[in-house]
Amino acid sequence: MQQKKSPVPFTAYQKFAIFILAITQFTVILDFMVMSPLGDILMKSLGLKPAQFGMSVSAYAFSAGLSGLLTAGFADKFDRKKLLLFFYFGFIAGTFLCGLANSYIFLICARIVTGLFGGVIGSISLAIIADLFDIQHRGRVMGFVQMGFSASQVLGIPIGLYLANIWGWHAPFLWVAAMALIIAFLIASRFQPLTKHLLVQKDISAVNHLIHTVSKKDYRVGFTATALLSIGGFMLMPFGSAFAINNLKVTQHQLPMMFMVTGLSTLVIMPLIGKLSDRIDKFTIFAIASGWTIIMVLIYTHLSVTPFFLVIILNILMMAGVMSRMIPSTALITGVPALQDRGAFMSINSSLQQIAGGIAAAFAGMIVIQKTKFSPLEHYDTLGFIIICISCISVFLIYRVSAMVKRKTGELSTQQARPVVSEEVV
Repeated sequence: MQQKKSPVPFTAYQKFAIFILAITQFTVILDFMVMSPLGDILMKSLGLKPAQFGMSVSAYAFSAGLSGLLTAGFADKFDRKKLLLFFYFGFIAGTFLCGLANSYIFLICARIVTGLFGGVIGSISLAIIADLFDIQHRGRVMGFVQMGFSASQVLGIPIGLYLANIWGWHAPFLWVAAMALIIAFLIASRFQPLTKHLLVQKDISAVNHLIHTVSKKDYRVGFTATALLSIGGFMLMPFGSAFAINNLKVTQHQLPMMFMVTGLSTLVIMPLIGKLSDRIDKFTIFAIASGWTIIMVLIYTHLSVTPFFLVIILNILMMAGVMSRMIPSTALITGVPALQDRGAFMSINSSLQQIAGGIAAAFAGMIVIQKTKFSPLEHYDTLGFIIICISCISVFLIYRVSAMVKRKTGELSTQQARPVVSEEVV
C-alpha cells in the first residue's frame, strides 16, 4: 500500500508570505464583515429599511465586480506586489471615507470606493498563492490565509462592536484603515516582487488577454462555480445580526461574544480542513461539508426565540460547514488557470463572485421584511430554501472543477516524468 508523502515544510519566506496575505485578508474581510454586526445599529441610526441596508452591502459588491472586470486584462501585466500595494492603498482610502460618512448617500459612495479597490485584493492574493505554492500544498495555505475570516470574528468584529458602542459606528472603519496602513508598510518593505508570470505572456493588449481568458471553456466552469458559492453567504450574512437580535432575541451586548466564540471555533477548524483537503481529496471534503451546511442552514433559518448558548452552538456548527466548503473549493479553483492567465482569471473570478453576491444581497433585501425597527425579520426562511437549492448545484460544478484540475495535474506529472530524448540519438 502506497503511503502518502509527508507535507513539505514551508520556507521562512513562504511562512512570511502566508502571514502577510492572511493579515491583508483580515483587514479586507473585516471591512466587509463588520457591516453585518453593525447592520442593526446602522438601520436604526440612519433609519434604513432592509432593502436600503441590502443595497449598502451590494454597493461594495457591485463596484468590486466592476473593478475586477476592468483590471482583468492588466492583472498579468505587472509585478503582483505593485498591483497589491496599489489596490490596498485605494482600499485604505475607501475605508477611511466610510469612517467619515454621515448619511446614507455618503455611506453608499464610500462603500463603492472601498469595493473598487478592496474587491480585487482577494484575487491578487490568490494569484500570489498559486505562484508560490503548488496545488498539493494549497489546501494548507488556504487553511491559514482564510483564517483572516476567523480572526475577523474572534478579534475584529468584537473590537469593532466595542468601539461602535463607545464612539459610534464610524469608529470600526477608522480602526481598520489605521491597521491597514501598518500592513501596507510591511508589504512595501518586506514582500518580494513577483514577476515570473511576465516571462510567459503572449497576448499583446489587455483586451486580447481578457478575451483569451474568458473564451476558455474550463475557465468558465470555474467562474460559474465560484459565483454560485458566493450567493449563499451574501444572502444570509448581511442580515445575520438583525436576525439574531430581532428574531432570536440575542442582545446587542451578547452579539460580540457570539461572533468571537464562533470565530474561535473556525480558528481550530480551518487549518484542520486545509490539511485534510491535501491529504484526502478536496472534492470529497467539499461534498461532505455541503451536505452538513444544507442541514444547518435549514435548521438555523427556521429558528425563533432561542437560548443564547444554543444560538452559539448552532452558529459554530453552521460556520464549520461553510468554512469546510470554502477552503477546498478555493484551493481547487486556483488550480484551473495556467500561469500566464492567473491574474486575469482570478480578477474575473473575483468580479463575478462579487457581482453575484451583490445581486444576492439586493435580492435578499427585497425578500426579507421588517415592519418596524424592532419587529422580527420575516421570510428569512425563504432565503434558506434558495441557498439549499444553489448548494446542490454548486456540488456538481465543483465536481467538474475537481475533474479538470486532476486531469491537468496528471498531464503535468506525465510530461515531467517523460524522459527527454536527444535528437542526435534519434
